[in-house]
Amino acid sequence: MTKVYLGLGSNLGPRLRNLSAARRRLREKGVRILRQSSVIETEPWGVLDQPRFLNQVVEGEWQGTPRRLLKAAKEVEREGGRTRTRRWGPRVIDVDILLFTGRRVDDRDLVIPHPRIAERPFVIQSLDELGVKTGARL
Repeated sequence: MTKVYLGLGSNLGPRLRNLSAARRRLREKGVRILRQSSVIETEPWGVLDQPRFLNQVVEGEWQGTPRRLLKAAKEVEREGGRTRTRRWGPRVIDVDILLFTGRRVDDRDLVIPHPRIAERPFVIQSLDELGVKTGARL
């Protein structure tokens, strides 16, 4: 089992319920959720003309590759009602792989650690809450 950290976000519909449903779906796909950060309401990032987000980070264990976790994350988004619109646009649910302990990935469609962790204070705050020191790892 590998420890992983996933960022969850929602800014459409019943945002808190969307986060809860995403955690449930992640568990159904094999992520053993150990802990979760507080939920933080944030301003949109990237595209500013949209509703505010609810965000949180979950710490979990995963038995599989980073690529399989990406597949599971995309399934959770699709099952949660996410439809692709513009980049950084509004979404029912977003699941980002932030950290995959002991692994770095630099593929066209998957980069771990997530390349924009340092640009998102709510991610740093949530990782800090879970006791994850990000500075040297990124």
